[in-house]
Amino acid sequence: MRTQKLPLLVTPQAVHATQDDPAIIRVYVGPLETYASAHLPGATQVEYAALLREGPPGGLLPNMEQLADVLGQAGITPAHHVVAYDDSGNGRAARLIWTLDCLGHTAHSLLNGGLPAWLDDSLPVVSGIASANTAPPYPAEIKNPQLLSDIETLVQHLDDDQLQVLDARTPAEHAGLDVRAARGGHIPGAINLDWTMLWDQDNACRLKPLPELQQLHEERGIDPAKKVVVHCQTHHRSALSYVVLKALGYPEVSAYAGSWAEWGNHPTAPIASAEQP
Repeated sequence: MRTQKLPLLVTPQAVHATQDDPAIIRVYVGPLETYASAHLPGATQVEYAALLREGPPGGLLPNMEQLADVLGQAGITPAHHVVAYDDSGNGRAARLIWTLDCLGHTAHSLLNGGLPAWLDDSLPVVSGIASANTAPPYPAEIKNPQLLSDIETLVQHLDDDQLQVLDARTPAEHAGLDVRAARGGHIPGAINLDWTMLWDQDNACRLKPLPELQQLHEERGIDPAKKVVVHCQTHHRSALSYVVLKALGYPEVSAYAGSWAEWGNHPTAPIASAEQP
């Protein structure tokens, strides 16, 4: 049975103290070359692309057979507490956290700051590629479908005052000035909070303290009493937004994984811009 051995957001020092705990598995999400150059002792590796379905719109979950193999090859079992991290803002690692949540695997943590914070704390790293894992395929099954929002449901509920959409893209993307699909702009009524604003820019990719993050969301009117749906271009950046909202105690948070890659390329999905919010 899984147990929550660490908090959702965990410091490098707290993870370092679990080095000899076999129930905790450290997982780097990103390129094998980066993992091979320097990773946490005992960490396994998952390619970020392996957490995504192939083909457009690009941000959806893969099929369960593929996901079972990917997680199993990383050595993850239902009994593990997973500590996820990456080296570039923790969007990739947060995507693994959200994926595990969808599967009902809630024993997980995000290493606050990822590899940059670990190095900033002068903690040990190792290089090379670990031997292959022997874990069987993970029993992947969507057990929390409420964490997945789709385009049809969003379109139907755009006028629902109990639902808010959080757009984690840049202000230029949100305004329709930086166009990365057939059409630019944003989902009508969406609230823009660029994911980079969640970081403490002077503290090795660590997140800002929770009280500051709470204030940041409150200032934008993101209400914990409402359902919040996060998205970006392919639910990479917004995965970090998802984890932060969970850490802040927002009770109903889901992700629109198709994100702007789907919405912006859909011929009839309603779109707003800076001129028409």
